[in-house]
Amino acid sequence: MKLKVGIIGCGGIANGKHMPSLAVLDHVEMVAFCDIIEERAIKAKAQFGVEEAKTYTDYKELLADESIDVIHVCTPNKSHSFITIDSLEAGKHVMCEKPMAKTSAEAKAMVEASKRTGKKLTIGYQNRFRNDSQYLSEVCKNNELGEIYFAKAHAIRRRAVPTWGVFLNEEEQGGGPLIDIGTHALDLTLWLMDNYKPKFVVGNVYHELSHKENAANAFGPWDPKEFKVEDSAFGFITMANGATVILESSWALNTLEIGEAQTTLCGTEGGADMRDGLRINGEAYGRLYDKKIDINTGGVAFYEGATDSAEVLEARQWIDSIINDTEPIVKPEQALVVTQILEAIYESSKSKKPVYFN
Repeated sequence: MKLKVGIIGCGGIANGKHMPSLAVLDHVEMVAFCDIIEERAIKAKAQFGVEEAKTYTDYKELLADESIDVIHVCTPNKSHSFITIDSLEAGKHVMCEKPMAKTSAEAKAMVEASKRTGKKLTIGYQNRFRNDSQYLSEVCKNNELGEIYFAKAHAIRRRAVPTWGVFLNEEEQGGGPLIDIGTHALDLTLWLMDNYKPKFVVGNVYHELSHKENAANAFGPWDPKEFKVEDSAFGFITMANGATVILESSWALNTLEIGEAQTTLCGTEGGADMRDGLRINGEAYGRLYDKKIDINTGGVAFYEGATDSAEVLEARQWIDSIINDTEPIVKPEQALVVTQILEAIYESSKSKKPVYFN
């Protein structure tokens, strides 16, 4: 059995993650490619498509093809929700790139559409599938850290503002580093804590470095006039059970403490962090200990062949969940909570007040 996949949005994330990962799987063929820039769709078909694959500039024409089983939504954040919902209602299973949506209302509508149509929906949080994340997941599942009551979600770049595409466009993206890379760190942290019940959020969003001309930047200087999103954002999240999560995100910040898609966990029995590889710490026999885990020696990936990249493991698990009718690892209800918290940080920063959850 081969699942027929359609790609909507043939830009950076499709070429960097989705299409190369799907290309190595046995049970998949990419049969349709859509992009508002036709040349991108044609190029994607040439590189990744089967011989008879079709190209489109209107995603609704692609969705009319009843032979397509699965859609990967790889467009700017603004269009995630309506393309996903239209795809589900056209009878397709959907992998939507992160973040789930610009707003929690849009994300909620996506969850409801998945339930209404009976089609599977997952969100592209591939960092759960890294070796260190998988190992730490086993540690947490076995309760080796005890109850995790304090955590930090790290998404800090010193100077790495993405200057291409629509990353600096608030209308298209909904925000900057918080919604772009903060979303990965928060997803990873909540998943490892297995805690999806926020009580209230306090947040601050900053535009302190975005006005600088000819700034040092990994991707070349940004245009201050185009930089409409925040350059850093921080959230203090109190969970219903009393646990605290601090989320830190930046594309540009005067700091040497950098690292993204990382977490720090502090529990009643031990702690863990990803600041210098994967480190576990605790107390035993009246003494403190810390140990660094060698995550390159095989271990706890879902499948044989732990050498697969996180991106390939993500794609493999997603396709297997459709073939075997099991739940995807990244559940849309979990991604919805991530979106709700990110939205609350933006809202709190504007109102200068805490945002409470029902």
